Amino acid sequence: MKRLTIPAMLLLAACGTPQEQCIRTNTRDLRTVDRLIAETQDNLDRGYAMETITQYERYWGHCPRRQVPDPPPMPPRLCMKERPFTVERPRAIDLSQEARKLDSLKVKRRELARKAETLIASCKAQYPE
Repeated sequence: MKRLTIPAMLLLAACGTPQEQCIRTNTRDLRTVDRLIAETQDNLDRGYAMETITQYERYWGHCPRRQVPDPPPMPPRLCMKERPFTVERPRAIDLSQEARKLDSLKVKRRELARKAETLIASCKAQYPE
């Protein structure tokens, strides 16, 4: 029983207080725009973008056979399977378009930050700690 209590408490602690949950919910767009600003700035600094591509590799694996109730069980057989893996590769970008995108993201971030201030204040008023 004690073994289950500790992970359950850690799971509940990871969720945060109601105030933290409210703030996290109301600032989701702001965090997304911040991430996009950082990514766009990195692209401009590098001069190219990095894209993640999922590829598949084939391998031989064991495939179970359908078991019939009366005869003895049959051993598994080998069959071809696929497993995904990701690779990152460079991609050319238009630097002037990327700079314009960065400028518009910064404008959007200022709007969202102003909006988030009032939402955070309302969360703190609704859920005082």
